[in-house]
Amino acid sequence: MGSRHFEWIYDHVGHFGRFQRVLYFICAFQNISCGIHYLASVFMGVTPRHVCRPPGNVSLVVFHNHSNWSLEDTGALLSLGQKDYVMVQLQNGEIWELSRCSRNKRENTSSLDYEYTGSKKEFPCVDGYIYDQNTWKSTAVTQWNLVCDRKWLAMLIQPLFMFGVLLGSVTFGYFSDRLGRRVVLWATSSGMFLFGIAAAFAVDYYTFMAARFFLAMVASGYLVVGFVYVMEFIGMKSRTWASVHLHSFFAVGTLLVALTGYLVRTWWLYQMILSTVTVPFILCCWVLPETPFWLLSEGRYEEAQKIVDIMAKWNRTSSCKLSELLSLDLQGPVGNSPTEVQKHSLSHLFYNWNIATRTLTIWLIWFTGSLGFYSFSLNSVNLGGNEYLNLFLLGVVEIPAYTFVCIAMDKVGRRTVLAYSLFCSALTCGVIMVIPHKHYILGVVAAMVGKFAIGAAFGLIYLYTAELYPTIVRSLAVGSGSMVCRLASILAPFSVDLSSVWIFIPQLFVGTMAFLSGVLTLKLPETLGKQLATTWEEAAKLESENESNSSKLLPTTNNSGLEKTEAITPRDSGLGE
Repeated sequence: MGSRHFEWIYDHVGHFGRFQRVLYFICAFQNISCGIHYLASVFMGVTPRHVCRPPGNVSLVVFHNHSNWSLEDTGALLSLGQKDYVMVQLQNGEIWELSRCSRNKRENTSSLDYEYTGSKKEFPCVDGYIYDQNTWKSTAVTQWNLVCDRKWLAMLIQPLFMFGVLLGSVTFGYFSDRLGRRVVLWATSSGMFLFGIAAAFAVDYYTFMAARFFLAMVASGYLVVGFVYVMEFIGMKSRTWASVHLHSFFAVGTLLVALTGYLVRTWWLYQMILSTVTVPFILCCWVLPETPFWLLSEGRYEEAQKIVDIMAKWNRTSSCKLSELLSLDLQGPVGNSPTEVQKHSLSHLFYNWNIATRTLTIWLIWFTGSLGFYSFSLNSVNLGGNEYLNLFLLGVVEIPAYTFVCIAMDKVGRRTVLAYSLFCSALTCGVIMVIPHKHYILGVVAAMVGKFAIGAAFGLIYLYTAELYPTIVRSLAVGSGSMVCRLASILAPFSVDLSSVWIFIPQLFVGTMAFLSGVLTLKLPETLGKQLATTWEEAAKLESENESNSSKLLPTTNNSGLEKTEAITPRDSGLGE
């Protein structure tokens, strides 16, 4: 059943009436919870300053010229260099030198001098660690001592979550096609609450990671199916703005992470509070109807008719008879039965040299957008100043970025906005690298500009990809780009972890990728004012028109890709987050 026939429904009952607005904001509210869980590890996985715990009760603490009777009170002194240590004298007279990942016992117990050149013996930190609690009372790292030789376990917290995101988008997209959108929305939302609470009360590291993995799967599943759900209720006149601004609700989740992290400094309580944000949706989602699209695809015509009638009643418009729609679809433009749908594989995205180059460029842009998006967010704790304010500001700038995209893409074109955003992101990464760390305010402002730019690119690439490919592979192109995007989200945390080697490695990676992507974007055709391609020949014509005269646009209405594309199935697509 063609999407043009479904627009006939919206022409009768309304494209974005009161009924659709209520459903939209109910479903968009749950995107806040998804944004929360995607970035909760920014603070939950923080590694505080620490030293080895001594093997007994301490009577004296010495650090250079400072002395204190309590080791727990020396949190401000624990910002140790590689060769620094805290010297302690135990009540039994033993003198120990405590460093981050080892401890040394002095053979000579008569000298209390900090500088010591005598013999000493090194021991591992078998008694655990003492952590600085000035900022966080506890984190997942301090809970299970994920430091030193166990540091790699802490480094897996966010990447494994993102791997769950990858699997969840595929798994629940399939279930939504089989069981319906409504059932999957309820199941994934309930799962977000249950697995979120389970992560907060995990008894060990592996239970925690398993709960987070399944939490990632259901959160990703909701994003994909929720996106399809609202798009199947909204007509083409409002579909572009509605789809892009779903990202804005995801950004609100980032703001709540920053606010909750500032107010709650115990990781399990922080996780539990964030998990309760999904409760309002769980209480309301039972009122959500199934989409008429899915009901019709399952042959449940009476139920679909009831939903259409309810839409018309809420929107105060006249309803329509789906029997007329079915009659139109059966007759078709050629007056016979519909032709068999051909299946296409990934190899079709490399149809010829030009299309192959386009595909690789698009994949690179998807990768860069995701890498930049998560690198800026996860690296907010390394910018200096107040890390909670940093993340809050980096979340705030996303909202105007998506508004900018909606306006600018129909004024100056998709390619221009995308290339400008990528170049701007690359430039700001370079600026951040030359700003002295003591001027951290300038660094935060530059990071905000970079996050605005990469957010704009991230919000546009989904639409631009759909417009660059013909109908027969459009869903495949968007879906493959989304998979590349999630691969980048798995790698982004490792990039941020490398900041311990050199603090500007994340900016170097993102800046280089953004500049290269910006250059290659200029080689792509402009799609503003062009009819969507339905064949490979029409897709190739975009390239030739771009080379001959890209400034002359056809006098057609703006083809806001999601407005005119066919319904994209959840298995092939999803939001980029």
